[in-house]
Amino acid sequence: MADQLAAYRALLGAQARSQAAYRTSFVVDLVGNVGATVFDVVTVLVLFGVTRELGGFTLRETLVMVGLSSFAFATADLLVGNIERLPRYVRTGLFDAVLVRPLAALPQLLLMDLPLRKVSRAVFGLAVLIVAVGLAGIDWTFGRAVLVVVAPLAGAVFFAAVFVITATVSFYWIDSGELANSVTYGGRDFTAYPVTVYGGWFRGLFAYGLGFAFVSYHPALALLGRADPLGLPGWVGWAAPGVAVLAAAVAALAWRVGIRHYRSTGS
Repeated sequence: MADQLAAYRALLGAQARSQAAYRTSFVVDLVGNVGATVFDVVTVLVLFGVTRELGGFTLRETLVMVGLSSFAFATADLLVGNIERLPRYVRTGLFDAVLVRPLAALPQLLLMDLPLRKVSRAVFGLAVLIVAVGLAGIDWTFGRAVLVVVAPLAGAVFFAAVFVITATVSFYWIDSGELANSVTYGGRDFTAYPVTVYGGWFRGLFAYGLGFAFVSYHPALALLGRADPLGLPGWVGWAAPGVAVLAAAVAALAWRVGIRHYRSTGS
Protein backbone atom coordinates (compact mmCIF):
# COMPACT_ATOMS: atom_id res chain seq x y z
CA MET A 1 0.00 0.00 0.00
CA ALA A 2 2.79 2.43 0.91
CA ASP A 3 4.53 1.71 -2.39
CA GLN A 4 1.32 2.36 -4.31
CA LEU A 5 0.73 5.66 -2.53
CA ALA A 6 4.30 6.68 -3.31
CA ALA A 7 3.73 5.85 -6.98
CA TYR A 8 0.54 7.91 -7.07
CA ARG A 9 2.32 10.84 -5.40
CA ALA A 10 5.07 10.57 -7.99
CA LEU A 11 2.52 10.70 -10.81
CA LEU A 12 0.82 13.71 -9.28
CA GLY A 13 4.13 15.47 -8.67
CA ALA A 14 5.24 14.88 -12.24
CA GLN A 15 1.98 16.34 -13.54
CA ALA A 16 2.28 19.40 -11.31
CA ARG A 17 5.88 20.07 -12.36
CA SER A 18 5.18 19.61 -16.06
CA GLN A 19 2.12 21.89 -16.05
CA ALA A 20 3.82 24.60 -13.99
CA ALA A 21 7.05 24.52 -16.01
CA TYR A 22 5.81 27.31 -18.30
CA ARG A 23 4.51 29.71 -15.69
CA THR A 24 3.03 32.34 -17.98
CA SER A 25 1.09 29.74 -19.95
CA PHE A 26 -0.09 28.11 -16.73
CA VAL A 27 -1.33 31.42 -15.30
CA VAL A 28 -3.13 32.23 -18.55
CA ASP A 29 -4.79 28.81 -18.44
CA LEU A 30 -5.82 29.39 -14.82
CA VAL A 31 -7.48 32.68 -15.68
CA GLY A 32 -9.03 31.40 -18.88
CA ASN A 33 -10.61 28.40 -17.19
CA VAL A 34 -12.70 30.64 -14.94
CA GLY A 35 -14.66 31.67 -18.03
CA ALA A 36 -17.11 28.75 -18.05
CA THR A 37 -18.17 29.31 -14.44
CA VAL A 38 -18.37 33.08 -14.91
CA PHE A 39 -20.65 32.49 -17.89
CA ASP A 40 -23.04 30.45 -15.74
CA VAL A 41 -23.35 33.30 -13.26
CA VAL A 42 -23.69 35.97 -15.95
CA THR A 43 -26.43 33.96 -17.67
CA VAL A 44 -28.48 33.92 -14.47
CA LEU A 45 -27.93 37.64 -13.96
CA VAL A 46 -29.08 38.34 -17.51
CA LEU A 47 -32.22 36.27 -17.00
CA PHE A 48 -33.07 38.22 -13.86
CA GLY A 49 -32.59 41.42 -15.82
CA VAL A 50 -35.90 40.68 -17.54
CA THR A 51 -37.78 38.86 -14.76
CA ARG A 52 -38.09 39.14 -10.98
CA GLU A 53 -38.49 35.41 -10.37
CA LEU A 54 -37.29 32.24 -12.06
CA GLY A 55 -39.41 29.19 -11.41
CA GLY A 56 -40.74 30.90 -8.27
CA PHE A 57 -37.29 31.80 -6.89
CA THR A 58 -35.61 35.17 -6.48
CA LEU A 59 -32.15 36.07 -7.72
CA ARG A 60 -30.55 35.59 -4.29
CA GLU A 61 -32.17 32.17 -3.89
CA THR A 62 -31.18 31.08 -7.38
CA LEU A 63 -27.58 32.18 -6.82
CA VAL A 64 -27.35 29.72 -3.93
CA MET A 65 -28.19 26.96 -6.41
CA VAL A 66 -25.68 28.35 -8.91
CA GLY A 67 -22.97 28.40 -6.24
CA LEU A 68 -23.65 24.82 -5.15
CA SER A 69 -23.72 23.63 -8.75
CA SER A 70 -20.64 25.56 -9.89
CA PHE A 71 -18.43 24.43 -7.03
CA ALA A 72 -19.59 20.81 -7.21
CA PHE A 73 -19.07 20.48 -10.96
CA ALA A 74 -15.79 22.40 -11.06
CA THR A 75 -14.32 20.29 -8.25
CA ALA A 76 -15.41 17.03 -9.89
CA ASP A 77 -14.10 18.21 -13.26
CA LEU A 78 -10.74 19.06 -11.68
CA LEU A 79 -10.33 15.72 -9.90
CA VAL A 80 -12.11 13.28 -12.24
CA GLY A 81 -13.02 15.14 -15.42
CA ASN A 82 -10.13 13.84 -17.51
CA ILE A 83 -11.69 10.36 -17.33
CA GLU A 84 -13.69 11.56 -20.34
CA ARG A 85 -10.53 10.88 -22.36
CA LEU A 86 -11.05 7.16 -21.81
CA PRO A 87 -12.54 6.57 -25.30
CA ARG A 88 -9.31 7.89 -26.85
CA TYR A 89 -7.18 5.76 -24.54
CA VAL A 90 -9.19 2.67 -25.50
CA ARG A 91 -9.04 3.49 -29.20
CA THR A 92 -5.27 4.08 -29.23
CA GLY A 93 -4.38 1.16 -26.97
CA LEU A 94 -2.99 3.36 -24.20
CA PHE A 95 -5.46 1.80 -21.79
CA ASP A 96 -3.74 -1.56 -22.34
CA ALA A 97 -0.51 -0.06 -21.01
CA VAL A 98 -2.36 1.24 -17.95
CA LEU A 99 -3.77 -2.20 -17.18
CA VAL A 100 -0.41 -3.97 -17.19
CA ARG A 101 1.05 -1.67 -14.52
CA PRO A 102 0.89 -2.91 -10.91
CA LEU A 103 -1.45 -0.08 -9.91
CA ALA A 104 -5.23 0.37 -10.00
CA ALA A 105 -6.35 1.59 -13.41
CA LEU A 106 -8.74 4.36 -12.37
CA PRO A 107 -6.33 6.34 -10.15
CA GLN A 108 -3.69 6.09 -12.88
CA LEU A 109 -6.06 7.55 -15.45
CA LEU A 110 -7.06 10.37 -13.13
CA LEU A 111 -3.44 11.29 -12.39
CA MET A 112 -2.06 10.85 -15.90
CA ASP A 113 -3.25 14.27 -17.03
CA LEU A 114 -4.70 15.99 -13.97
CA PRO A 115 -5.80 19.44 -15.24
CA LEU A 116 -4.45 21.63 -12.44
CA ARG A 117 -5.36 24.70 -14.50
CA LYS A 118 -8.99 23.98 -13.65
CA VAL A 119 -8.41 24.70 -9.97
CA SER A 120 -9.42 28.31 -10.69
CA ARG A 121 -12.94 27.12 -11.59
CA ALA A 122 -13.35 25.39 -8.25
CA VAL A 123 -12.04 28.44 -6.39
CA PHE A 124 -14.39 30.76 -8.27
CA GLY A 125 -17.30 28.38 -7.71
CA LEU A 126 -16.55 28.39 -3.98
CA ALA A 127 -16.43 32.21 -4.02
CA VAL A 128 -19.83 32.35 -5.74
CA LEU A 129 -21.27 29.98 -3.14
CA ILE A 130 -19.88 31.98 -0.22
CA VAL A 131 -21.21 35.26 -1.60
CA ALA A 132 -24.59 33.76 -2.49
CA VAL A 133 -25.02 32.20 0.96
CA GLY A 134 -24.03 35.49 2.57
CA LEU A 135 -26.62 37.45 0.57
CA ALA A 136 -29.46 34.93 0.93
CA GLY A 137 -30.40 35.88 4.48
CA ILE A 138 -30.28 32.29 5.75
CA ASP A 139 -31.57 31.64 9.27
CA TRP A 140 -28.54 29.71 10.45
CA THR A 141 -28.82 26.62 12.62
CA PHE A 142 -26.23 24.00 13.43
CA GLY A 143 -27.77 21.66 10.86
CA ARG A 144 -27.65 24.25 8.10
CA ALA A 145 -24.06 25.13 8.97
CA VAL A 146 -23.15 21.48 8.49
CA LEU A 147 -25.22 21.21 5.32
CA VAL A 148 -23.57 24.21 3.65
CA VAL A 149 -20.24 22.37 3.98
CA VAL A 150 -21.42 18.84 3.22
CA ALA A 151 -23.83 19.59 0.35
CA PRO A 152 -21.25 21.02 -2.12
CA LEU A 153 -18.85 18.17 -1.33
CA ALA A 154 -21.66 15.66 -1.87
CA GLY A 155 -22.42 17.39 -5.16
CA ALA A 156 -18.78 17.03 -6.21
CA VAL A 157 -18.88 13.30 -5.39
CA PHE A 158 -22.11 12.97 -7.37
CA PHE A 159 -20.69 14.68 -10.45
CA ALA A 160 -17.48 12.62 -10.14
CA ALA A 161 -19.61 9.47 -10.15
CA VAL A 162 -21.44 10.70 -13.26
CA PHE A 163 -18.11 11.30 -15.02
CA VAL A 164 -16.99 7.75 -14.26
CA ILE A 165 -20.32 6.11 -15.12
CA THR A 166 -20.58 7.85 -18.49
CA ALA A 167 -16.91 7.12 -19.29
CA THR A 168 -17.43 3.38 -18.80
CA VAL A 169 -19.79 3.37 -21.79
CA SER A 170 -16.64 3.54 -23.95
CA PHE A 171 -15.83 -0.06 -22.94
CA TYR A 172 -18.87 -1.06 -25.01
CA TRP A 173 -19.19 1.83 -27.48
CA ILE A 174 -16.03 3.72 -28.46
CA ASP A 175 -17.82 6.73 -29.97
CA SER A 176 -19.78 7.52 -26.83
CA GLY A 177 -18.21 10.91 -26.11
CA GLU A 178 -21.17 13.04 -27.16
CA LEU A 179 -23.57 10.90 -25.15
CA ALA A 180 -21.37 11.24 -22.07
CA ASN A 181 -21.08 15.00 -22.50
CA SER A 182 -24.84 15.38 -22.81
CA VAL A 183 -25.21 13.87 -19.34
CA THR A 184 -22.23 15.45 -17.55
CA TYR A 185 -22.30 18.97 -19.00
CA GLY A 186 -26.04 18.83 -19.51
CA GLY A 187 -26.34 17.95 -15.83
CA ARG A 188 -24.18 20.94 -14.92
CA ASP A 189 -26.47 23.28 -16.83
CA PHE A 190 -29.56 21.60 -15.36
CA THR A 191 -28.41 22.10 -11.78
CA ALA A 192 -27.69 25.81 -12.27
CA TYR A 193 -31.43 26.60 -12.24
CA PRO A 194 -34.40 25.67 -10.06
CA VAL A 195 -35.89 22.41 -11.31
CA THR A 196 -39.28 24.14 -11.32
CA VAL A 197 -38.35 25.83 -14.60
CA TYR A 198 -38.40 22.43 -16.27
CA GLY A 199 -41.42 20.25 -16.79
CA GLY A 200 -42.79 16.89 -17.76
CA TRP A 201 -40.63 13.87 -18.46
CA PHE A 202 -37.48 16.00 -18.83
CA ARG A 203 -37.63 17.18 -15.23
CA GLY A 204 -38.50 13.70 -14.01
CA LEU A 205 -35.58 12.15 -15.88
CA PHE A 206 -32.81 14.58 -14.96
CA ALA A 207 -34.00 15.73 -11.55
CA TYR A 208 -34.97 12.39 -10.02
CA GLY A 209 -34.25 9.62 -12.52
CA LEU A 210 -30.60 10.67 -12.71
CA GLY A 211 -30.57 12.47 -9.35
CA PHE A 212 -29.41 15.95 -10.36
CA ALA A 213 -32.04 17.63 -8.16
CA PHE A 214 -29.94 16.62 -5.14
CA VAL A 215 -26.88 18.56 -6.27
CA SER A 216 -28.21 22.09 -5.74
CA TYR A 217 -32.02 22.39 -5.77
CA HIS A 218 -32.97 20.38 -2.68
CA PRO A 219 -29.92 21.38 -0.60
CA ALA A 220 -30.70 25.04 -1.44
CA LEU A 221 -34.30 24.59 -0.27
CA ALA A 222 -33.05 23.17 3.03
CA LEU A 223 -30.57 26.02 3.50
CA LEU A 224 -33.16 28.66 2.63
CA GLY A 225 -35.85 27.07 4.76
CA ARG A 226 -38.27 26.98 1.83
CA ALA A 227 -40.95 24.41 1.17
CA ASP A 228 -40.59 22.55 -2.11
CA PRO A 229 -43.04 23.96 -4.70
CA LEU A 230 -43.21 20.42 -6.13
CA GLY A 231 -44.56 19.12 -2.83
CA LEU A 232 -41.71 16.88 -1.66
CA PRO A 233 -41.10 16.75 2.12
CA GLY A 234 -38.47 18.94 3.76
CA TRP A 235 -36.15 16.07 4.70
CA VAL A 236 -35.38 15.52 1.00
CA GLY A 237 -33.13 18.58 1.18
CA TRP A 238 -30.84 16.68 3.54
CA ALA A 239 -30.59 13.59 1.34
CA ALA A 240 -27.72 14.86 -0.87
CA PRO A 241 -24.94 12.93 0.96
CA GLY A 242 -26.89 9.67 0.72
CA VAL A 243 -27.57 10.20 -2.98
CA ALA A 244 -23.86 10.95 -3.54
CA VAL A 245 -22.82 7.74 -1.77
CA LEU A 246 -25.31 5.76 -3.85
CA ALA A 247 -24.01 7.35 -7.07
CA ALA A 248 -20.42 6.55 -6.06
CA ALA A 249 -21.37 2.92 -5.42
CA VAL A 250 -23.02 2.69 -8.85
CA ALA A 251 -19.93 4.25 -10.44
CA ALA A 252 -17.63 1.75 -8.70
CA LEU A 253 -19.78 -1.15 -9.87
CA ALA A 254 -20.00 0.20 -13.43
CA TRP A 255 -16.21 0.59 -13.53
CA ARG A 256 -15.54 -2.95 -12.30
CA VAL A 257 -18.02 -4.45 -14.76
CA GLY A 258 -16.59 -2.36 -17.59
CA ILE A 259 -13.03 -3.45 -16.83
CA ARG A 260 -14.11 -7.08 -16.92
CA HIS A 261 -15.89 -6.52 -20.21
CA TYR A 262 -12.93 -4.73 -21.79
CA ARG A 263 -11.04 -6.55 -24.52
CA SER A 264 -7.61 -5.34 -25.63
CA THR A 265 -7.42 -3.39 -28.87
CA GLY A 266 -4.39 -5.46 -29.84
CA SER A 267 -2.34 -2.29 -30.47
